[in-house]
Amino acid sequence: MVSQSATIVLTTEPVVVGRRVVLRHPVEGDRDEFVAAARRSRELHRPWVSAPCTAPAFQAWLDRLREPNGCALLVCERASGAIAGVFNLSQIVHGPFCNAYLGYYALAGHERRGLMQAGLRLVLRHAFGPLGLHRVEANIQPGNLPSIALVRSCGFTLEGYSPRYLKIGGRWRDHERWAVLADRG
Repeated sequence: MVSQSATIVLTTEPVVVGRRVVLRHPVEGDRDEFVAAARRSRELHRPWVSAPCTAPAFQAWLDRLREPNGCALLVCERASGAIAGVFNLSQIVHGPFCNAYLGYYALAGHERRGLMQAGLRLVLRHAFGPLGLHRVEANIQPGNLPSIALVRSCGFTLEGYSPRYLKIGGRWRDHERWAVLADRG
C-alpha cells in the first residue's frame, strides 16, 4: 500500500508486458504524440470522454497522476511502441475496501483491433497483483456499446444502473456499473 505522503515517480519502464501490448506510465516525453493522438480522437471519444488535447491539459493530467490514489497506464503496441490507448485506475482505496474505479479510451487508428482488450487483461493482472485490489469498477454510459463489450469480454458483470451519475460534456449522464473481482478476473 502506498502511503498518503508518497510521491509517485513516473518512468517509461514497462509496468506489464503482454504478447501484443505493453503497459507503461505516461511521461512528459509523451506530450506531443499523446496530444496529437487525442486531437485526432475527438470524434471517437465524443460524448463519452475528453482526453487531454492540449499541452497544458496533458501536464495537468500528469500532475494528477503523481498522487498516490491513482494509476494511469498507456497501452502501447509492442511492435511499434505507438500509444494505442489509456487506462486510468482512480480513487484506489486499500484496507477493507480494496477497490478502484476504471476509466479508459482507445486512440483513433487503434480502436477495434483487440489492443484495448489485451491491455485491460494486463491492467487487471496489475490491479489484482501488485496493487493488491479486490475489486475494479467501471461506470459506462448505456449507449457506449464498444465499451460495454470490452469490459464484458474481460469478465466484468453488470451490477446496476446509476441515473445522472457523472457530469460529462456539461451534462449529468446515466451510467451502468460494471465490476470484476480479483477471484473472477
